[in-house]
Amino acid sequence: LVAEANIESHGMGYGPETLARDTAYRQAHLERNERHVKRNFNHPSVIIWSLGNEAGYGPNFEAAYNLVRSLDPSRPIQYERAEYEGKTDIFCPMYASHADIRQYSEDPTKTKPLIQCEYAHAMGNSEGGFKEYWDLFRTMPKLQGGFIWDFADQSIRWKGSHGKKFFAYGGDFNNTDPSDQNFCDNGLVNPDRKFNPHAYEVQHICQNIWSTLREPHRIEVYNEFFFRDLSRYGLRWELLRNGEPQESGEVDDVNVAPQGRRLINVPYGDIDGSAEWLLNLNYYLKEADGLLEKDFVVAREQIALNDVVWTMTPLRSAARPKINNNAAHQFTVHNPGANGDFEITFSMDDGSITRYRVRGVDLLKSGETIRPNFWRAPTDNDFGAGLQKKMGFWRRPVLVYYSLSQYDKNKLQVITIDYKLRGSDAMVRMEYRIDDQGNMEITEKLIPGKDRDLPGIFRFGVRIPMPRSFEQIEYYGRGPYENYPDRKNSAFLGLWKQTVTEQFYPYLRPQENGNKTDIRWMRITNASGRGLEVVAEKPFAASALHCYMESLDDGDAKHNRHSELLKEDDVTDLMVDGAQMGVGCINSWSETPLPQHMLPYGEYTFHFILRPI
Repeated sequence: LVAEANIESHGMGYGPETLARDTAYRQAHLERNERHVKRNFNHPSVIIWSLGNEAGYGPNFEAAYNLVRSLDPSRPIQYERAEYEGKTDIFCPMYASHADIRQYSEDPTKTKPLIQCEYAHAMGNSEGGFKEYWDLFRTMPKLQGGFIWDFADQSIRWKGSHGKKFFAYGGDFNNTDPSDQNFCDNGLVNPDRKFNPHAYEVQHICQNIWSTLREPHRIEVYNEFFFRDLSRYGLRWELLRNGEPQESGEVDDVNVAPQGRRLINVPYGDIDGSAEWLLNLNYYLKEADGLLEKDFVVAREQIALNDVVWTMTPLRSAARPKINNNAAHQFTVHNPGANGDFEITFSMDDGSITRYRVRGVDLLKSGETIRPNFWRAPTDNDFGAGLQKKMGFWRRPVLVYYSLSQYDKNKLQVITIDYKLRGSDAMVRMEYRIDDQGNMEITEKLIPGKDRDLPGIFRFGVRIPMPRSFEQIEYYGRGPYENYPDRKNSAFLGLWKQTVTEQFYPYLRPQENGNKTDIRWMRITNASGRGLEVVAEKPFAASALHCYMESLDDGDAKHNRHSELLKEDDVTDLMVDGAQMGVGCINSWSETPLPQHMLPYGEYTFHFILRPI
């Protein structure tokens, strides 16, 4: 804990008429601070004294520092508003970026330890880039961590005029009062203390036991604890082949000295190059330890045992599908017959697919189309950086139908549609290769023109609104909880079976959620086992929700909306992405994710296959 001395910044501009008053005020506060320090001097959880929070700087703080130092020379004293040159033993900025703290560490004139008094703002769908902070903390001794803002979403249960309960925030009580809306909701856990999805990432990155594969069947265990050995922990391991468990076992003796390293044998069997092999490690308590029960997992690791390059086998067709041009303003690729009965209908007005029907089952919701997608419902961090406006071009881009070509090649029907992006000279190309079973090999391309002034994109992929009855999901990728390109270290690769209903996470303000990354394949089916399988040229991302993206999108400005009050839509809105930008964590009022997790405007290609099941 950091015990704050609660000093206020009086006396910043002394005049003769206020000197006596402020001198008395200062003396009263110093006496209060003395009582505060003496009262908490022996508290075992106080490791640092703090002079206050966001209260300016001046002679009162210097006097407070001197007093606290005289009362307790053993503990460090910190104060963020003293910055570096003022009276503080620790340089403790707020929300310094990765680049800021790296620059500080590399500056030889800076000698104070850096501990951020607030950082990694955990508001909404966030904590992307948290690992990158800890990569710096672990490798640069001058950087000694920070305090995440903050622990819990600070909403309360409320009942609206509709009679339904929800977690309320600013603006829900009296709309005439000024408020910061949901800026009280920036926690790792929700108000009921349930983990928000990003809490799993923080839990994993901050663990104190780490494993590295040094040679086959031997891992190096590093004990990051400073004062505790690992004698109270055991290790359970599991070997996976393409996500399927093959072997498991336990290692009872993993004792490693504090800050020590040790090689340990893990006796899994031989592996070959025919599959992806993964080793899951779970370090657990052998006996109860304080509040933690026996078998509680204190650290987890997933180690890739071999390098696998995932590829996609292009479609082959035994017979050429037929083309039906009888209907006005549309044509249908079809192949009637017991083994390949399907219809894929294209609109001649805009080139979109308006029907995808296989063996009597509609895979596309009536009235919907398969279409390119570049947008997501903005997160709180997206709003903070103003991306809902800066990137607004991509919310509903107008794709102007430009050309359509159709031909057959190797018994596949090939349809290519080119679109111009209104407001730019960029183009979007959609190529569909269709075989005699109704499988579609799709290549989506964003082709930039000479106009390079367009903003970056949130995601690059395809949107497939399916009927709501498609409820079951099975995939090989990262899970079980949602994850993003800059927040996926705690989500392990595996085979996961879930429902579409389970995909939605009720952030206190609705926003983008439910994404899964590094997917090798995904199947989404109805109660009869009918549906779609998605595979791609390389691992991809996907999400499926019973609500349209528009239902989660506030537009250009936030509104007081609540996940508990959302009505589900009659849809399974499937998003399949070649890429999506990160969610970030530096702060929620200006910063974007790290550059390597952004998607700048440029050329993109996404190549994947839809296979009816």
